[in-house]
Amino acid sequence: MKKRISLLIFISISSILLGQEYEAGVFIGGSNYVGDIGRTNYIYPNNIAGAVFFKYNWNPRIALRATYSYLPIKGDDLDADTDFRNDRALNFSNTINELAVGIEYNFYEYDISSEDKSWTPYLLLELAAFNYKYIVSEPLPGQYEYATKNSVSVPFGIGFKSKLVGPIAFSLETKFRYTFEDDLDYTTGRIPSLSLGGDGKDWYMFTGVSLIYTFGRPACYTKGL
Repeated sequence: MKKRISLLIFISISSILLGQEYEAGVFIGGSNYVGDIGRTNYIYPNNIAGAVFFKYNWNPRIALRATYSYLPIKGDDLDADTDFRNDRALNFSNTINELAVGIEYNFYEYDISSEDKSWTPYLLLELAAFNYKYIVSEPLPGQYEYATKNSVSVPFGIGFKSKLVGPIAFSLETKFRYTFEDDLDYTTGRIPSLSLGGDGKDWYMFTGVSLIYTFGRPACYTKGL
């Protein structure tokens, strides 16, 4: 009896795993930042950025995803729409490397092997770890020592995906990241010359288009989470 039960469990798990669709792809687009320097537009990509991702379609409405993103960011007070920032004329550039995992929820059932389920808008929510450069100290006036730091952010966003041809699909996506840091732009209260006042946390965003390759046996999904 135990052998039969074990065999039944193994067959059930194998059927679930083989019955899923998987997706892998690349994003290309633009990144931007909102903080103490430069523009305050949340969607204003001004650096070329990219990402690669892998998705596990739990069912036609829910996908689990993992993403690595390379996101250069910059800000310039001369581009801001306030006189105060224009007169201050500070600028910076930094680079963020991010690894995120999360969930993607489709508004409609999505399965490109089906003729009537080949497109949908979607929402996503993730937890991310990211790495960036920050200023450690100012040994001499105007001369700074840099180091790298690891931190976490909470990405969320919205997108639209649709089948192109065969197993190939595309998506358009905008993702916002709220961070728990205030020094992506190198400003910090720990160094008087870099202290701009305020304690608002920095944001960084990515808007882009992706090509997606879908593989695995279709249409035999689990019932979901």
